[in-house]
Amino acid sequence: MGDEAEDLDMVRAAAERRLRNTKRRGELSEAAFLLKASSLGFCVTRPWGDSERYDFILDNGERLWRVQVKCTEVVRARGYDVQSSYGIYGKRKMVYTARDIDALVVHIRPLDVWYVLPIDAFALCRSLRFYPQGGCRRPRFEKYREAWDLMRGGPIFLPLPAESR
Repeated sequence: MGDEAEDLDMVRAAAERRLRNTKRRGELSEAAFLLKASSLGFCVTRPWGDSERYDFILDNGERLWRVQVKCTEVVRARGYDVQSSYGIYGKRKMVYTARDIDALVVHIRPLDVWYVLPIDAFALCRSLRFYPQGGCRRPRFEKYREAWDLMRGGPIFLPLPAESR
């Protein structure tokens, strides 16, 4: 029985090491996004490769949305921080614009809480802070918590051709 317990401890330790990797945590949140959005009735597609500014294309049946998924576990000043920027090799970080994405979806991993922000809600902001547990008198993004319905209408990326509906 002792060998089995040691084996289980080794497996748990390896899993914890993998989860310390920020890229792996992001991949897990992307998988959680795929499950969440699909379960809400959206058709979700992932572009080939890692070259686009967005992680997913979300189809609501009438329009396509370019969605960037970010996750966080970091608490600062009673809120969870997310950087709404991306890096270009050899250059400084750039802030997402409407040319890059239509929506930013933020996953607060420890609470499994989602924020769905259209680009206009955070345009030109490099750093965003979320307060899902309170701690702020006027939390700027709280109205976007679990706001999946925003992607059922609103600003467009590409209208689908009429014959495909």
